[in-house]
Amino acid sequence: MNTDKILAESIAKEYAPKNNSKIVALKKLDNKAKLPATIFTYTFGIISALVAGAGMSLAMQVIGSGVAGFVFGIVLGVIGFAGCGINYPLYKKMLENGKAKYAYEIVELARQISEGK
Repeated sequence: MNTDKILAESIAKEYAPKNNSKIVALKKLDNKAKLPATIFTYTFGIISALVAGAGMSLAMQVIGSGVAGFVFGIVLGVIGFAGCGINYPLYKKMLENGKAKYAYEIVELARQISEGK
């Protein structure tokens, strides 16, 4: 077996034009359905974690001092943890809505690909 030939063919395959543009279109539609939910979830999760961390720092009086800082820290921490807690259900709902929005197009394109049209 000529390994040089196999290597050359695999490299050439990477640079060859893609004939099956329906697969590329299907992947783009799938990404378009899922990406907004993913971006929102990461952003909301990071912000919620930072809010919870700031609240814990205030409550433990690492930053700030006094009873008002302690109470505000607890409130802020609870808000941050609540945000972390609702993040996954929000993601599931947004993903479901995104999939429903593009479901018809994705199913039709997948059907065309599977039938070989």
